[in-house]
Amino acid sequence: MAQDQLGLFDKSPDQRETRFSLAVVALLIVALLVILPVRGIRLHEVQAFIPMIDGIMFVGELITATLLYAQAIVFRSRALIVLATGFVFAALLLIPHMLTFPGAFAPDGLLGAGVNTTAWIYTIRRAALPIAILAYVHFKQADASSHPGVERPSVRIMVWVWAAIAVAAAVTLIATRWHDLLPPFFVNHAERNQNYAAAYHFIVFAIYAAAAVALLRKRSSVLDLWLLVALAGWLVQALLNVVIDARFTVGWYGLFALMLFSNLIVMLALIAETSWLYSRLALSTAAQRREREARLVSMDTVTAAISHEVGQPLTAVALHASAGLNSLNKPRPDVEMAIRSFRAISESGQRTFDVIKSIRAMFAKGPNLQTEFDLNQLVRETASLMDRELAAKKITLELSLDEALAPINADRVQIQRVLVNLFANAIEALEPKRGRNRRIAIRSAQLNGHDLLLEVSDSGVGIAAESSERIFDPFFTTKATGTGLGLPLCRTIAEEHGGRLWASPSPDQGATFHLQLPIRRRHPHGPGTNVS
Repeated sequence: MAQDQLGLFDKSPDQRETRFSLAVVALLIVALLVILPVRGIRLHEVQAFIPMIDGIMFVGELITATLLYAQAIVFRSRALIVLATGFVFAALLLIPHMLTFPGAFAPDGLLGAGVNTTAWIYTIRRAALPIAILAYVHFKQADASSHPGVERPSVRIMVWVWAAIAVAAAVTLIATRWHDLLPPFFVNHAERNQNYAAAYHFIVFAIYAAAAVALLRKRSSVLDLWLLVALAGWLVQALLNVVIDARFTVGWYGLFALMLFSNLIVMLALIAETSWLYSRLALSTAAQRREREARLVSMDTVTAAISHEVGQPLTAVALHASAGLNSLNKPRPDVEMAIRSFRAISESGQRTFDVIKSIRAMFAKGPNLQTEFDLNQLVRETASLMDRELAAKKITLELSLDEALAPINADRVQIQRVLVNLFANAIEALEPKRGRNRRIAIRSAQLNGHDLLLEVSDSGVGIAAESSERIFDPFFTTKATGTGLGLPLCRTIAEEHGGRLWASPSPDQGATFHLQLPIRRRHPHGPGTNVS
């Protein structure tokens, strides 16, 4: 995976994400329009409301910061470090806000809080996040024009975390110990000094707007998009905050609900997108692992095929050589027998050469050798090759071949490979079956003057319904030691000769494989050029 696809920092938003973010902004605006007309209605004072809201936002913002720090480590990005530290600082200020809020844990709040302590802590917290976004935009632009991420110095997260803790402690100390020196926010614990409060919130609104404009001009990633959504929510809160004149009203409760939603939207987006990217990476890694294993299996299969197919004619060479030598070593040498043995050696040697040449052609581009031959004769030759195995397993072979069959033009060795594979599959299908009815039937027929049909049927266990659609899929096998490459390779050979290979249940029991081939077909590139 390329680096620009590793995280939200560089991943561009797609249409789905853009549409969803616009829907969220529209929902926030609708919520504002609903709350405004009834904002001044007083409601019951729920003292546990602030601890509950602050606790949820505290956890949410720490999760957001953790995710951003993780991205910062990957990209070695100062921009993400600053943004994550802004979320840490905002989360830390929730602790003194909750403790100093009047009525939450004490009538006047803890830590020696005054009337304006809670309001000032939260105002500074509101301003911290857009300021962090402004710094994020600046450093992101600086990072883009500097060295690539892998060449940047590693980030020191704990230095920034300790800095956030120190600044949050300083703000808490000022707001609690020297609260009387701060400009007034509230007349009492419930009613605000509206003139001063409106001015303070207007300044915060201006900071939000500046951050939104800066981010809108430079946005290029999914993270930028969701930060804009969060800023839209904070702008809505700032507008609502200007017109709220007291705590525990509809507007005040609605303000904190919007605040919770806006702050958590970035966390939810980060979690969702990170999970999606992780799933994509996991699927990509699994695909690469499967491809690597497939290559190893393919090489093992090719090696086994070469050993098996070359081994048969070489075994015949050894047997005929031994027979020829025995014929010549007799007291009265049997010259005719020796000549027949040596001719058989020559034929087996040529067959070995043809097998090697065909295997090589399966992995090399270019035209293969096509010859005209009798398919019935090839079936008989293949049956003769399998005769020993058929006899050892007491399997009856029934041939019903149409002697009027026209010759076909194809690669003889590759078609024989298909026949050998179909024979082997039929024999293996009969292994679990006990009794005398162990039978393989082969039938050939001419279809329409243009094609030939060869059917290989067995009386074995058949093909399970759940496997019938997948037996030609590469690497799918129902055998304990199978590779799942035989039938896909056979179908590839058939299709590259202009034919088809398919399977169906036999009328009584077992399965039937149907091989359809054209009588005459000149393939422009030669059959069997790709089996991997």
